Amino acid sequence: MIRSMTGYGSGEAVSKEYKVTAEIKSVNHRFCDISVRLPRKLSFYENDIRTHVKKFASRGKIDVFISYEEYEKIHSGVIYQKDMAASYIQKLEELSEDFSLENTLSTYEVACLPEVFKIEDRKPDEDNIKALFKKAIEEAGQRLVQNREAEGLRLKDDLMIKLDGLLVFLAEIESRAPEILEAYREKLMTKVSELLDDRNIDDSILVSELVVFADKICVDEETVRLRSHIENMKNTLEQEESVGRKLDFIAQEMNREANTILSKANDLEVSNQAISLKTEIEKIREQIQNIE
Repeated sequence: MIRSMTGYGSGEAVSKEYKVTAEIKSVNHRFCDISVRLPRKLSFYENDIRTHVKKFASRGKIDVFISYEEYEKIHSGVIYQKDMAASYIQKLEELSEDFSLENTLSTYEVACLPEVFKIEDRKPDEDNIKALFKKAIEEAGQRLVQNREAEGLRLKDDLMIKLDGLLVFLAEIESRAPEILEAYREKLMTKVSELLDDRNIDDSILVSELVVFADKICVDEETVRLRSHIENMKNTLEQEESVGRKLDFIAQEMNREANTILSKANDLEVSNQAISLKTEIEKIREQIQNIE
């Protein structure tokens, strides 16, 4: 199934200590360009995130947003620094003795002194966080794939309709060719008759001229190749793997044949049909730019 390069997916993973949220957004791009945004202190996981994301997308401009929440009641701890408290008490006792002051120090007052107690965040559990990141990214990646496949299906249907439309234009061009030749023959006969004033006309000369003209305007090779490219593109759209680049190459070849048909056109109707061909092929190329 073909995939669009435009899509979005989100995922979440929760443990007793952490909550991790992952969002993945993608748009069309020639290559696979992954940008990761996550908290600085978790930058150690950036390369692993890129590796996980590549499992879900081979092309596109992909932005990955990672956020995580630490549950404070688990990760914040109160540290009692006994040595600091003892040093305060000793110095206050010395102060009391030196100046004959009453020592009325209470436990609460000691606790309020700087550095006796401090709140310290524990070091993040990297293994736990990595497992949660992987789970959140897996969920976001799967939803991204589903979104891109749904959009890809819509693109495929639209492309199939456009390809069938190209066949209609080709049929009109092919059916017009004999009429162009007959019209040119009549025009040539009329002009020659006027110039020779009803004298005998050498049929071999007329035939030779018609052959040259027919060869000049003949687009059989181009229409056959274009039909082949259309069929090839239809078959490619049914393939499972990434086909965006192959489709783009086929579209370039289709455009080349349409240009040749237009350059050979010696008839207004054929010119109009060739222009319609080029217009639809350009629309197809634009659509293909968004296929992975």
